[in-house]
Amino acid sequence: METPPLVTPDPVDPAYRLVTLTHRGGPCDGVLALLHTVTDKDRHAGDLTPHLMTRRDDGSWTITYRLRADHRASYQLHPFHGDAPGTARPDWLHVLDHARPDPYDTEPRLPARDGRHPASVLSLPDAPAQPYVRRREDVPRGRTVPHTVAGRRVDVHLPAGHGDGPHPAAFPVAVLLDGEMWGEVLSVGDTLDNLTADGAIPPTVALLVHTMGPGRPDDLSCNPAFVDLLADRLLPWAAQEFGATTDPARTVIAGQSAGGLTAVYAAYRRPERFGNALSQSGSFWWPDETEFDEGSEWLTRRFAAEERRAARFYVEVGLQEWMLLTQNRHLRDVLVARGYDLAYREFNGGHDYACWRGGLADGLAHLLGSPERTK
Repeated sequence: METPPLVTPDPVDPAYRLVTLTHRGGPCDGVLALLHTVTDKDRHAGDLTPHLMTRRDDGSWTITYRLRADHRASYQLHPFHGDAPGTARPDWLHVLDHARPDPYDTEPRLPARDGRHPASVLSLPDAPAQPYVRRREDVPRGRTVPHTVAGRRVDVHLPAGHGDGPHPAAFPVAVLLDGEMWGEVLSVGDTLDNLTADGAIPPTVALLVHTMGPGRPDDLSCNPAFVDLLADRLLPWAAQEFGATTDPARTVIAGQSAGGLTAVYAAYRRPERFGNALSQSGSFWWPDETEFDEGSEWLTRRFAAEERRAARFYVEVGLQEWMLLTQNRHLRDVLVARGYDLAYREFNGGHDYACWRGGLADGLAHLLGSPERTK
């Protein structure tokens, strides 16, 4: 019998829902539920017990979460034999390598990379709409072509009709960090095509920069050489090859986690090239994870102390991101105090592409769309 996630009203507070997940499968000694970021928080605390499912008389396993009605999260289930998984990093990596989607999920799954299984997605009724994420057959399709620029892999998504006839003097440009995730796994070209077809953004050249290799910790840590490479090599190349704009006001750089930090840093270091920064769950604690330590939040301190840059920002962070929420709020307060053009949002979710893919679309629409659409 199929058992999709059961969502029922919370008897105490109408702002919450009770969500019951059920596993039916072969024999096992237990099942661990992985609700993105929520389970991981308890793992960091050293206790996965709240996420172990309960066995019922019919042999199935269930667990019920009490979640606010605007929660969105990817999730997986991990049946195991023997003892329950430990919380040490090797144990957790083993869990992530073997966890699988809910076979009775009701939404399109979130793809994964590195050979891991896709995840199911839970979106409760009041979660932000994501109208641009899914592929639509009724819109003109752009195309994505691979290139190498200054030794870096860059996949370029060109809007529908690019090169077929007269176009604007220069196309807006969006630089997406961790491009191999956005392009090869998440098919962000569909999102860009949907945004363009609906008039949410003008036809835009998107540069999907691969940054998920061994050099990622160096590239995405307020590295001036990396940002200068994007500004001085990548953007001029895109202007020459694809008619991308050189106007910073029509240029966006976007990233998540360390990429979010880097996007905001690019607007700090090179505002004459990057006039718009889109940060999702940015790692603004860098370089010291200790809250309020003198070595932490380097970039936020720079914005507080130095002259105002000519840049706009779209910043979002998840309410479940206990390790990032305070620092993102601190950056928000500093940018507001300094008079920056800032759109700031807190979504009820975690460090999760299930949330970020909708937020990316919203951020691009805000930063590249017409003033009338972004009010």
